[in-house]
Order: sequence, then C-alpha cells, then structure tokens
Amino acid sequence: MTDLSPPARIAREYRAAAARRRSYSAILWAVFVAMMVAGFQLANARNAGGFRAGLSQVLDYPSELVAEAWAKAAGLPGLMLDYLPALIETINIAAVATILGAAAGGVMALLATRGLAPWPRLVPVVRRLMDIGRAIPEIVIALVLIFVLGGGPIPAALAIAFHTAGALGKLFSEVAENASLKPVEGLQSVGAGWVQRMALAVMPQVAPNWLSYAALRFEINIRASAILGFVGAGGIGYELRNAISWGPGRFDAAAAVFLLLFLTIVAVDQASSVLRGRLVRGQPLGRGLAA
Repeated sequence: MTDLSPPARIAREYRAAAARRRSYSAILWAVFVAMMVAGFQLANARNAGGFRAGLSQVLDYPSELVAEAWAKAAGLPGLMLDYLPALIETINIAAVATILGAAAGGVMALLATRGLAPWPRLVPVVRRLMDIGRAIPEIVIALVLIFVLGGGPIPAALAIAFHTAGALGKLFSEVAENASLKPVEGLQSVGAGWVQRMALAVMPQVAPNWLSYAALRFEINIRASAILGFVGAGGIGYELRNAISWGPGRFDAAAAVFLLLFLTIVAVDQASSVLRGRLVRGQPLGRGLAA
C-alpha cells in the first residue's frame, strides 16, 4: 500500500473523526430516548390514574376555572386588591432572600476563586458548600425550617436564601475568575489587605455582572416564594392554595391570584431585563422595555 500524501492523510483522519463523532452522538441519543421511554413507563405505572387515561381530562380544570372567572369577571379587580397584601409579603420574602443569598454567595465566590481566595486550601471546601446549597431544593429546606421555626415568611426567606447563596455563589465565582489580577497585585505590592484588594480591585470589575445575576435571581425567587406558600410559608402561594382547595364556586378567587401573580412576574421580568441591559451592555431604557 502506498503512503498517502499529507493532505490525503489529514482528510482521511478528519472523516474518521467525524464518523466517530456521529457514532457517539447516535449512541447518546439512543440512550437518552431509552431513558425517556423507561422513565415515562415507570411514572405511568406508578401514577394512580394512568397518564393515557387522564390525558383527555387535562383541560377540564383550567376550562372550569376560566369559565367561572369569566362569569364573575366584574369582581376580579376587587379580589386582586384583597390579595395584594399577600403579594407584597411574597415580594418581601423574595427580596430579603435575594439580598441575604447574594451577600453570602459573594463572600463564598471570593473564597472559592483561585488567585483571589485568602486560603487556597479551603477553595474545594467552599465549592462543595456551594454545591450543597444548589443541590437541596428550597421546599425541602423550608419544610425543615417550618418544623423548627413554625410557619410564616421567615422560614421561606431563609430557605430561599440558602439556595440562592449556592446558585449565585457559583455564578459569581465564574465571573470573578475572569477578573484581571493586575489591580490586585498592584494593591498587594503597596500593602493593602485582602478586604481592601477585593473591594478596590475586584468588585469594580465584577459588580455589573453580579448585580445582573442578582436581579435575575430575584425574579426566580418570587416564583419560589409563591411555591413555598403551598407548604405554609405564607404569601400569595398560601392564598392560592386556599383558593384552589375551595373548588367550584370560588374559582374566581384562584383566577384573581393567578392574574396577580402573572402580572407581577411580567413586571419584574421587564424591570430586571432593563436593569441587566443597563448594567452589562449599557442598553438604553426604552429598548429594554420594548423587549
């Protein structure tokens, strides 16, 4: 067999690598489809009614709720006004949780970033703590805290803050890893301490992205605080659970809570989008609202 020329050999190796890549992709897709089918069959077998049998009834509850809410549409604004204090409580829970979680996540991010951490040996420990914060769902932490502290907004805020610290800590750390170390080294050469180096050299570089992530997380925490209301953590979620449990005859109350929560999420999404655009890209205010 004659030796191939370098271009021909490169082309042959490229085709072989492309064929291997397609084979690996096909195997991964086959495994994914098999896992999806197996998971669906397992869930359908353990479901009390069966997914296929209940598929035709999936729109029954929404249609009944919408029909009753439409018939009582005149009273929806008054109901929304009645539930406004619960919504404010939910927003307060999310705000406190975001502030506490962002503060804790910022500290852990600096302690977990190589080149910035004052104790390099503790970097893996701090990273594992952030992993734990992200791995445990808010509802699990809330149930434990409700058992210890009782129902109310405080367990919800602490549970969301714990999860927020792990999630934002990871994102903050990735941003801090891309920060330039030259200002840090310059301050260190003149005797500045670790806190001074972080405040004067690192924070000005990472603050826009950190605030952008915190604004996005605030939007997520509003949804989380509403969900935690179902387990007795207060806020609009608690009112929604009660409205749903009343059943037919009070579906207008459930629709009012849904509308109030939907409008709040849309407003917060638009506001956070504008804020993130101005912080990260210098996006004009009007353009962010149009998006």
